[in-house]
Amino acid sequence: MQEVNVKPQEVKVQAMPLGPIIRRYALPVVILVLIVLNSIITNNFFATETLWNILLHVSTTALVATGMTLVIATGGIDLSVGAVMALAAVVSTFLLNQNIIITIITTLAICACIGLFNGLIVSYVGVQPIIITLAVMIAGRGVAQILTDGYLVSFNNPAFEAIGKAKVASIPVPVIFMFAAAVLVYIVVRYMTFGRYVEAIGDNEQAAHLAGVKVKRIKIAVYMLSAAFAALAGMIETARLAAADATRIGELIEMDAIAAVVVGGTLMTGGKPKIWGTILGAILMGIITATFNMNNIPYSYSLVIKAAIIVGAIYLQRENK
Repeated sequence: MQEVNVKPQEVKVQAMPLGPIIRRYALPVVILVLIVLNSIITNNFFATETLWNILLHVSTTALVATGMTLVIATGGIDLSVGAVMALAAVVSTFLLNQNIIITIITTLAICACIGLFNGLIVSYVGVQPIIITLAVMIAGRGVAQILTDGYLVSFNNPAFEAIGKAKVASIPVPVIFMFAAAVLVYIVVRYMTFGRYVEAIGDNEQAAHLAGVKVKRIKIAVYMLSAAFAALAGMIETARLAAADATRIGELIEMDAIAAVVVGGTLMTGGKPKIWGTILGAILMGIITATFNMNNIPYSYSLVIKAAIIVGAIYLQRENK
């Protein structure tokens, strides 16, 4: 009987490209490195109060960035969020003689109308998002300052102040709002048709339109959501200060929000909105700020580090288009 020699077949295992791995894990790794570094150089960094304060500091930025993520995912941008925060501060202060729930809902509704205006102009008039939201950014803060005559409007309303100062089981209420908003938007993006439409518009708006997606309606909705999240952030800041400062509240927060979105991995050209990446991006910026402040290093140095991180994030995204 003739013997048959059978050679074992070689199985080639193809390694996963390094690029996607770096893009996926770079942000958590950088945060982990910063935490380890702070454990060495920063006194009391791991104190419970310090950690909550960091999250409290980034909560409003993360809220604004959550709405911004949806706008950027459609290929747009919203520079008016800081002005919306200022307007929300003024409007909510003027409504404090009403029931607290009515105050919050009315303020959200009024500010959502600003997002509606942005969305209508972008969708039906065809103005570039950066142009119309820049105009609203300038005009909105101007209106807020006119309403207050440029003065700080202080108040004493414990019920309203609670949304910025209160704690639930030692957790600051703004932090609860931040994570609740992130969970809600993640569920919408991940499991609902609306999220798939947002991604489709960002990937290819014309193809989405031909596929039957109501592109204009979706765009209007994301700008309204962005304004609503900015309004909530504005009310939180106002409650924390117990005053409406139309000049300072929300100042330059649009830059911090865009930075959090970019660092979090959502492409500026549109596409899949990465909600938790945005939250981690905001937390990263907060940790950097806390590191410099707690070690008495001039804040200006932290701006350089943040800029370098943003450039690095864009570099990592360049092949992910």
